[in-house]
Amino acid sequence: MRIRLSPPTLRLLAQGGFAAFLAWTCLRFLDHVRWAMGQSDMWVPKPPAVEGFLPISALMAAKRLALTGEFDPIHPAGLTIFLAIIAMSLLFRKAFCGQLCPVGLASNLLERLGGTLGVVWRPGPIARRIIAAPKYLLLAGFLYVALGMGVEDIEGFLRTPYNMVADTKMLLFFQNPNALTLGVLGVLAAASVVIPAFWCRALCPYGALLGLFSWLSPTAVTRDAGACVACGRCAKACPAGLPVDGSLRVSSPECQGCAECLNACPVAGCLTLRLAGRAIPWWTLAAGSLAVIVGASVLADALGLWQSPIPAPMVRRMHMLMLGRLPGF
Repeated sequence: MRIRLSPPTLRLLAQGGFAAFLAWTCLRFLDHVRWAMGQSDMWVPKPPAVEGFLPISALMAAKRLALTGEFDPIHPAGLTIFLAIIAMSLLFRKAFCGQLCPVGLASNLLERLGGTLGVVWRPGPIARRIIAAPKYLLLAGFLYVALGMGVEDIEGFLRTPYNMVADTKMLLFFQNPNALTLGVLGVLAAASVVIPAFWCRALCPYGALLGLFSWLSPTAVTRDAGACVACGRCAKACPAGLPVDGSLRVSSPECQGCAECLNACPVAGCLTLRLAGRAIPWWTLAAGSLAVIVGASVLADALGLWQSPIPAPMVRRMHMLMLGRLPGF
């Protein structure tokens, strides 16, 4: 059976493939942590990609890089991934959210479940702004703390034992979730069935940051008002609930770069994806996003800015300190 490569199909393939890669990364990281905590004698190197789960540390390291020109000495891959995703937003809007993010994949599937059950609620303009407000407030708080720190304070934080094992602490947290954590995840999942992309629209500060950078992007969906038949299908298909049918250029920071509106439009040539005014294929969003993040990792590895420079004995010592088997943590 031949699969039609439509925007929704490619989106699921890209998100699913990226999620599979992250699952493999987490399994490798789990083996690394077992060794670091003395539960295994077989050394397994830490997969650098796991540092992408430390955006706050990367944000501080990015400020340090801007002020001193020095790369993160503890989690270099985390800073590389952070900068790559920012670059992705500048080029292709929030295509990371719409094409790669594993949380976006979960939201996409939950939205489809809501559609099947007939319980999807699409908020109006005022409700959309209210729903989006918390993530910008969270982002403001993170920026206030991270960017308000001086270089010496940032360097002190980056070199703390806590930051050195922050990725391990995150793994242990999700390995042993308490009742509150499970309850919160359950509420978020239920909300995503009713409100499309609820986490992305309401609570994700990372997505809020990418949205601000996407305002500068030369890529956007444009609408030919003369060809438009006002069917409203594009707006209905948009996970962010944007009024695509009422805009000549979709420039909102909430645009996820998912291309769902392009797929929904029944009129050829009415909606077009453009880069600096020139029409480009819709699949550029997924292909370009993958090219940016893969290219950044390859370049960083070639420059020695991908693998963690912390020696293996120190890695194990930091984990032993975390477990309380050595004094000083």
